[in-house]
Amino acid sequence: YTVSSDTLFTLIVLILYIAYFTVTFSVNNNMVTIEVLTGSDFKKWKEDIEFAMEMADVDLSLVTDKPGDLTVANTDDEKLVHAAWMKSNRICLLSMRRSILDHLKSGLPTDCTAKELMTAI
Repeated sequence: YTVSSDTLFTLIVLILYIAYFTVTFSVNNNMVTIEVLTGSDFKKWKEDIEFAMEMADVDLSLVTDKPGDLTVANTDDEKLVHAAWMKSNRICLLSMRRSILDHLKSGLPTDCTAKELMTAI
């Protein structure tokens, strides 16, 4: 079986595109792919992020504001919600930053919530 040089070149380009311009991970045995934000594809990237975070059940920080700081007066339920929000925020920020080209990251805030970062983008 022989492969033409054009076919081989096309296959190599496709593999490089998948490796460089997508972030793929497994959620509940389902593959989720986020296309890397290159600048002109924000709508698709945002949909990918929202879908992936919803599938992973960590979208809390994208859809709600940051809860207030914990005090001794907080109930156990409030502490659980706070912990869930903090975990969600870490995962969302990591996923968002990992799926943005480096040259675009330089103008983005570094000390913010996932919801604030999405608004800034």
